[in-house]
Amino acid sequence: MSSQADAIKKFQEIGIIPVVVLEHKEDAVPLGQALVNGGLPAAEITFRTEAAAECIRQMKQSVPGLFVGAGTVLSVKQAETAVNAGAEFIVSPGFHQEVVKWCLEHEVAVLPGTQTATDMNRAVELGLSEVKFFPAEAAGGLRMIKALAAPYTGLSFMPTGGINEKNVRDYLSYDRIFACGGSFMVKKDLIEAGRFDEVERLTKEAADIVKEIRG
Repeated sequence: MSSQADAIKKFQEIGIIPVVVLEHKEDAVPLGQALVNGGLPAAEITFRTEAAAECIRQMKQSVPGLFVGAGTVLSVKQAETAVNAGAEFIVSPGFHQEVVKWCLEHEVAVLPGTQTATDMNRAVELGLSEVKFFPAEAAGGLRMIKALAAPYTGLSFMPTGGINEKNVRDYLSYDRIFACGGSFMVKKDLIEAGRFDEVERLTKEAADIVKEIRG
């Protein structure tokens, strides 16, 4: 488990958080190692597959230095399963109040998905200072984030959805964005083909962008 402040600090340091869909547990360790070697030592393992929890467990046990969490968490039960497997943070696509409350009660870092002013209000009411903005590009991108950030001066954002090597620089350059979530370095076809060397190369390119923007 990781406190919210500690988790956000790691997110900021890493800059781009790989959002990963894994169908097979056998891919977990080599993928995690490729992310560490490439310079983005984090993985948001989405709960879109039955292998998610076991992938989190294997990464935590076998890949030193990897910051592992769960994404696409839609229920408290999934949050519990993820944390029991070793997840250090929980990310959801929308604002699920019960998931947020459970995470806060159990001192688990949580980033609920937000898109509207109403979502942001709910986050602030529960004491959050950081939220996910999803789906970023489809929901108005950086322009929308800046518009919402103006009245919600205490919030910082992790945009996810449509983030790629072409637009991530613009997002990372905005000081109210602490990190971006993206899958462009962990493409499904590369994972399925076992091309973890290519994942490592793309990860390094993404890590270089973070260094270019943030030093």
